[in-house]
Amino acid sequence: MELHVADHPLIRHKVTVLRNKDTPSPTFRLLVDELVTLLAYEATREVRVVDCQVETPLIPTVGTKIADPAPIIVPILRAGLGMLDGMQRLIPSAEVGFLGMKRNEETLEIITYANRLPEDLTGRQVFLIDPMLATGGSLIMAIDYVLERGATDVTCVCLLAAPEGIQNVQDAVGDRADVKVVVAQVDEKLNEQGYIVPGLGDAGDRLYGIVDL
Repeated sequence: MELHVADHPLIRHKVTVLRNKDTPSPTFRLLVDELVTLLAYEATREVRVVDCQVETPLIPTVGTKIADPAPIIVPILRAGLGMLDGMQRLIPSAEVGFLGMKRNEETLEIITYANRLPEDLTGRQVFLIDPMLATGGSLIMAIDYVLERGATDVTCVCLLAAPEGIQNVQDAVGDRADVKVVVAQVDEKLNEQGYIVPGLGDAGDRLYGIVDL
């Protein structure tokens, strides 16, 4: 597994505003969208492309286009939905799948309650998006899910990560596939409830309000 921390002044600034408990949901959503666009630039650095012919106003020339099959973006519901527009802005030709996962707050066990993905992901570049890499449980399950369907090139895009979660993903993935994790910042630790510290709270609640799924 490869870890890439996108260290950029604008990213650090936007993360700081996201951390502020007084940042309202509309502003929080806008900042997440802007931040993900910056992260997506790093996450798509190795997106597969092919040469193509293009007619300029002057002469024909050789350009570049996204290769087939198209990449697939997979938000981990529900918080991952807040990152989708930022990813699609950079790769609008990508297809979109969904995985619905929920953490049991008492046992920290991850439950999958919905999925909308192709059965065969062979040859597809997969981008998994989830704001918080805390224990790593949901991300590990999502990685396993797409690997079982034939994916071999998986990039995970997260806003914040805890060292424990990064290590758990590393241990779980091993050398099975080409997996990359792109994050804005790595925080200090997890607390006893499995939340990232200092973190920014529950990303889903801050994006969409408090609901019981």
